[in-house]
Amino acid sequence: MVNLAVIDYDTGNLHSACKGLEKAGAVPHITNAAVDILAADAVVLPGVGAFDPAMRNIRERNLEETIKQVVASGKPFLGICVGLQLLFEGSAEGTERGLGIVPGMVRRFKNEPGITIPQIGWNQLKFNQPDHQLWQDLPQDPYVYFVNSFYADPQESQFNSAMVTHGSQTVTAAIAHDNLMAVQFHPEKSSENGLKILANFVSLVQNQKS
Repeated sequence: MVNLAVIDYDTGNLHSACKGLEKAGAVPHITNAAVDILAADAVVLPGVGAFDPAMRNIRERNLEETIKQVVASGKPFLGICVGLQLLFEGSAEGTERGLGIVPGMVRRFKNEPGITIPQIGWNQLKFNQPDHQLWQDLPQDPYVYFVNSFYADPQESQFNSAMVTHGSQTVTAAIAHDNLMAVQFHPEKSSENGLKILANFVSLVQNQKS
C-alpha cells in the first residue's frame, strides 16, 4: 500500500484530490507536519487560488524547506494546479518569491479576442514526453480539465512534459523531471483520464518501493 502525504496549507481541494488518489489505490494522509511528509512514500502538493497567499501559507507553516528536502531526496513528488506554479521562482500574479525548485516564472495568458481568461474547461494535452510513466495508457491528446489564468514557463525545456494550447499560446501543462512531477490541470476533475494519471503516479511510487 502506498502512503501519500498530501500537504495541507489551507488552499482547498485537498479532499477531492484525496478521493482521486484513494480511487487510484493509495492511502493519502492530509498533513502539515514535516515528520509525516518526510516519512511518506510520496508527496502531493495540491492547491487552488492565488500564488501569493499560497506561498505565505507555506512559509507560515515552515513547509518551504520540507518541500525542498522531499524533492532533493528523490522521493516521488506531484504538484497539482497552484501546486505546480509554486515550484517556480515567482509569478506575475503577485510579488512573493516562489519555491524556486524549477527555474522560470509563472506568467499570465495574453488577452486575445474570443479567448476567455481564466481558461476554464476541457482542453487537450500534447505530450513532449509521451513515454513518461505518468502518461501510460492514456489516449493520444487526452482531454483534461483546467481552471487557470496563469501558466508556468520553465527556463529549461527538459521540464516540459505536456503542453496545452489556449488561443495563440502553447504553454506548459505539466512538468516531469526525475522524481519531480506537476500538472496545471485538475486530474481529480478530469474524469477517466485524470484518474488514470493519478493511478500512474501511484504505480510509479509502488515500483520505486519494490
